[in-house]
Amino acid sequence: MVEWPPDGSLDYMPGPTTQQAPLGVMLTAMVTPFHADGSLDLAGAERLAVHLVDQLGHDGLVVNGTTGESATTTDQENDDVVRVVVAAVGDRATVVAGVGTNDTAHSIQAARSAERLGAHAVMAVSPYYNRPPQEGLIRHFHAIADATDLPMLTYDIPKRTGVAIETETLVRIAEHPRIIANKDAKGDLDAAQWAMARSGLAWYSGDDILNLPLLALGAAGMISVVGHLVGDRLKAMAQALQRGDVAQAQQLNRALLPVYTGMFRTQGVILTKAALADLGLPAGPVRLPLVDATAEQRTQLRIDLAAGGVAGFSNAVGTSS
Repeated sequence: MVEWPPDGSLDYMPGPTTQQAPLGVMLTAMVTPFHADGSLDLAGAERLAVHLVDQLGHDGLVVNGTTGESATTTDQENDDVVRVVVAAVGDRATVVAGVGTNDTAHSIQAARSAERLGAHAVMAVSPYYNRPPQEGLIRHFHAIADATDLPMLTYDIPKRTGVAIETETLVRIAEHPRIIANKDAKGDLDAAQWAMARSGLAWYSGDDILNLPLLALGAAGMISVVGHLVGDRLKAMAQALQRGDVAQAQQLNRALLPVYTGMFRTQGVILTKAALADLGLPAGPVRLPLVDATAEQRTQLRIDLAAGGVAGFSNAVGTSS
């Protein structure tokens, strides 16, 4: 539902365009590489970060988020990942640290650690499991933003958290001067348009299949999962749209449809790690309660990625192994 202002007027704030992307246009929610025994692979995290920035043209990376398996990593591991990624690419890419938990005090502690370790911004997901009321969301996000001098993104993904951030809530959250952006994985283009129009927050697509639609509606950029493999093509799509070449943006997007489908046949991190392993890039296993891709899932993934033109998978179409 659209939340109109109480007086019936349209409280409108011009939203950002792709030229106004405070964190960059193309960011990926980076996996956390593990060794075969499940321990943290810091050298792998460094190597993967460098690959994404230097080979695939990323403007930034989000670490310790959903795709980074933050639900099963420790505070020390999260700190270590921030430290090595900042050291590896922080001079040429934005490093955003995921700090959100379902405990406000814990999230504040994580945000302060990220600031101390050199992160350029923090991102906080809506508290999960607690299912707080909208007023609780506002107070939670404002408390985290108060704790550091870093710019902050909210992260709206109700299918995981159980509670959506309503448009009126986003408007109130955006009153905090350090809350500058929202990562939108709500899958609701109606709500996205109203929230962009009324909050003035920079908008980042957090749902790869909606990257182009959200960019066309005024989103600033993307925080992607498939960017691990096609970040350069996603950036080219955004740049085409930015210069007004809608046909080129559509063509690039359509070519990526098999990638979008293939990478989300199950949990994105599971198949991302499978794809990275096939390419010889750091990934390792996922941690329980997630489980690694099956042989059948990996076969289908290779076919999907080949159909989407992903380098390194061109021989997979029509194969069964």
